[in-house]
Amino acid sequence: METDRAKLRLIRDGGSGHAAQASPIDDASAFASSDALPARLDAVRLLSLDAHGRVLDWISWQDATCLYARDAVAWTLGDPCLTVHGGTSRITGLRSTMDLHPIIASRGHARPHALDPTPALTNHALFARDQHLCLYCGRDCTRQQLTRDHVKPLSQGGRDTWENVVSACFHCNSRKGGRTPHQASMPLLAVPFRPSWVEHLILSNRNILADQMNFLKNHLPRRKRRIN
Repeated sequence: METDRAKLRLIRDGGSGHAAQASPIDDASAFASSDALPARLDAVRLLSLDAHGRVLDWISWQDATCLYARDAVAWTLGDPCLTVHGGTSRITGLRSTMDLHPIIASRGHARPHALDPTPALTNHALFARDQHLCLYCGRDCTRQQLTRDHVKPLSQGGRDTWENVVSACFHCNSRKGGRTPHQASMPLLAVPFRPSWVEHLILSNRNILADQMNFLKNHLPRRKRRIN
């Protein structure tokens, strides 16, 4: 998992035509609509929590800027990782700036049913869960070489759920066919499991900052994954 603590600065080119002390959110709208926005900045995600410190989701720096501008941020963690430059005041000649933190707790608290939602089962998340390994032969594969295999085949009543799917290379999936691992004499190298919401957030973001990763690791469930 890639981690990066480099400071990023968002600076809008060109002059500002704001009539008064501009709110940074006004300029953030221009950032969001700009085709010149670097792809690296577009991929930056900040970790959103509720006021009690419970993990909610990844949010874009634009949405985070809205929280700061509305004074909806309860507290933050980590050193500032992004600086948003707003408009320039015609009165003072000063340009507004806003420092965004990697972990942001918004005011209020999450409803109980929203605290640990079931992550969507996608091939991207599945292959990430299994670390891009074929769980039959153990070979390290690229995403293009992997397939979704149903441990108990759909033809035998198996379901398309986290607990019944594993990553498999094309060769092993074809060899196993419509059989169970026992029937095909192809034992699994690990037991498939349903990721928690925190695990899903780690799996779904390839640009996690160091402060964010440390925080998320402390909220991982205590699970021992059995390897045959």
